Amino acid sequence: MNARLDHRNPLVFDTHELGRRPGALQRLTRTVDAPRDLGIQGVVGVPEGTPVELDLRLESVMEGVLVTGTARARAEGECVRCLEPLQLDVEADFQELFSYPDADDRGRVIAEPGDDAEDDEDRFHLEDGLFDLEPVLRDAVVLALPMQPVCQEDCPGLCSECGERLADDPDHHHDAVDIRWAALQGLAGTMSDGEKDEMSGDATRSARVDEKQEK
Repeated sequence: MNARLDHRNPLVFDTHELGRRPGALQRLTRTVDAPRDLGIQGVVGVPEGTPVELDLRLESVMEGVLVTGTARARAEGECVRCLEPLQLDVEADFQELFSYPDADDRGRVIAEPGDDAEDDEDRFHLEDGLFDLEPVLRDAVVLALPMQPVCQEDCPGLCSECGERLADDPDHHHDAVDIRWAALQGLAGTMSDGEKDEMSGDATRSARVDEKQEK
């Protein structure tokens, strides 16, 4: 069978040296460039091309090759509270069985095509001794990333009135305005100084007239 996987792809691994003897082990360390869309789109993720460090343990078992590993990389995103850019280190652990396509180590057919189609869709297979780690890596990284990343655990976010970043000004506040005076303050803000003086003079004269009438 001709392999569809490209052995030149850094996320494709060759298990021929491991052999099919159950219990055989192989440890691998590799640094690869992150593939596209490695993360939660629009929230946080590992940018394409960012170095991803892989520590892998390959173990030959009866059904195939059991791959256990850890991926480490630097992710980038945006704080959900203050909207500032952020970076965080991500460490994702994973374990997946890559099954032999049609036989065990003694050459027996273990499944007929179509025996369990739904189960087969969720199963990863070796192709001519090769396996592609990318889908497993993608799932592991997504699960390891925070759904709501923050720049710091106690980030106060943004001011609900003006949008100011509260971490930059801990004393930031707005004076509360009595809604009963809001209309008058708005009117005063649209007046010229002359109009304000005239209104003030009218108010003074009115007060004097009232005072005389009382006498």
